Amino acid sequence: MFKNSALVLLLFFSILTGCAQKNIEDYIGEWEGKTTDKDALNLDITIKKLKGEDAVFTLSNNKEILTKNFKFGNKINFVLDKNFIFSGIVNDEQSEINGFIKSKGHLYPAKLYKKGEHFKGKWNLSVFHYLQSQSLRLTIKDGGGVDDEYRAYPILGTLWCDDFKKKNNFVSFTDYKTGLEFEGQLKSHEIVLNISLDGNFIAKASFKKYIGKTKPSSGSVYENSQINDGWESSKNRLALPKMEKDIRNDSLVGIEGVLVAKNGKITYEKYFAGFNANVPHDTRSASKSVSSAIIGIAIEDNIVESVEQKLYDFIPTDYQYTKDTLKSKITIKDLLTMSSGLDVNKLAYEGYYQDSNNWLKTVLEAPIVKDPGTYADYGSANPFLLGVYLNERLDIPLEFYMQDKFFSPLKIINYTMNTDDTGITPYFGGGLHLTPRDMLKFGQLYLNKGTWHGKRIISEAWIEESFTKHTRLQDVKDKNEYGYFWWHDTYLVNGKTIKSIEARGAGGQLIFIIPELESVVVITAGNYRNGKWNQSMKLFKEHILPVLSN
Repeated sequence: MFKNSALVLLLFFSILTGCAQKNIEDYIGEWEGKTTDKDALNLDITIKKLKGEDAVFTLSNNKEILTKNFKFGNKINFVLDKNFIFSGIVNDEQSEINGFIKSKGHLYPAKLYKKGEHFKGKWNLSVFHYLQSQSLRLTIKDGGGVDDEYRAYPILGTLWCDDFKKKNNFVSFTDYKTGLEFEGQLKSHEIVLNISLDGNFIAKASFKKYIGKTKPSSGSVYENSQINDGWESSKNRLALPKMEKDIRNDSLVGIEGVLVAKNGKITYEKYFAGFNANVPHDTRSASKSVSSAIIGIAIEDNIVESVEQKLYDFIPTDYQYTKDTLKSKITIKDLLTMSSGLDVNKLAYEGYYQDSNNWLKTVLEAPIVKDPGTYADYGSANPFLLGVYLNERLDIPLEFYMQDKFFSPLKIINYTMNTDDTGITPYFGGGLHLTPRDMLKFGQLYLNKGTWHGKRIISEAWIEESFTKHTRLQDVKDKNEYGYFWWHDTYLVNGKTIKSIEARGAGGQLIFIIPELESVVVITAGNYRNGKWNQSMKLFKEHILPVLSN
């Protein structure tokens, strides 16, 4: 069951008394669904040039979903509908368009190639694991003690829905991140939902109650299919039978992918709980390390002078009023090492600025309580400021720069990026969606000191500087030493001390780089809400390191 995963929804069911309706308690549990057309969420994009600069944009699957007339030029930017923007850059040969669809809180890459008089490409909504068209997943639970309130979660519970309405047995809501609209009916033994895009119907999905005896979280084990992404498989395969058994019987909870590369080749790759090699994962804060890489590339390109450059040199004019004597000292290096001194975390909670109406204003107005560079306090506001800073330095949108300098050279195509509160600029604080194989590729890039398949992508000097132990995080339990958005840790295994440099993300998303073992390990998991994020660390220490170090 749950061969692919998963439809991520968060919605609230309020029981309306006095109305003839289904008993909502009957809907608590796991639901599995499918779209009527298995390819309905893999949308076709067509741009047709008309006379002069006139052109038409069409979005379709097996039917036309929406069209938009616009002016064609070397740079394209237009609003598709209230929640959607298409932007693109046409290459010099006029043979392809490097594009992005901005859909509320996400940026989807969409490259179009010229075929005859048309440019054609894809917008694959199933790039998110919760919108895999073969098998959708929905979990309904009670509200945890709140009267007459129920919630629907996916397997990960990483996306929220709003504008929920319920009348009798009909429900409707909007996906908070993608902007997709859902409406349908609660039936006796079925939930039927229409999926639309700004009122334009895309597909219908029907959900049945999952009544299997095996927990969906344990699932089956899947090897990867052959994927042409630059990775080679090692003939010396790693065997981890005890780990696999512990994952299946939930002794290790929530594990969804485990990959190991040694000497530049994949020696172990398996997926659990219905996941597979093609499913991008929400890397959460592990993508802070990618943000560090982008800054390093920008320095190499002379877009940023050095890590000693002052933050306020390129803060927008409207926010310069927040500058004071201490804040004026904040450098790029201070942000990279979590030592800006801004008291963003202490005001409420890590990331509280994301609940404000203006993230940049909230962060810059926070008091500064330490001299910059003297005290490391982990917080996502630091990389957020780096993203704003770099975006101000570029003459093209940040997402195009990242694709040109990072994703394309690594042949990473199956990804999405979170945006900040503007809905336009990539968010450097986390949430980049990558497949586990691409996460492994990123780790290998750093183990290779900045090259992939012999091509230089990041300077060796930046890799070394990034891995240097610049600070020690004071607000985490182990007070880890810290580089440029890279964690340092040490493990004692079979009487030996092994050092690891790590990208870490909430829920158990981890990239381990172990130079002395010439190895990279990636673990993905769904432990976002259950307090078991340390399951991935336990797996690494107790199952993988003992085998790798022998």
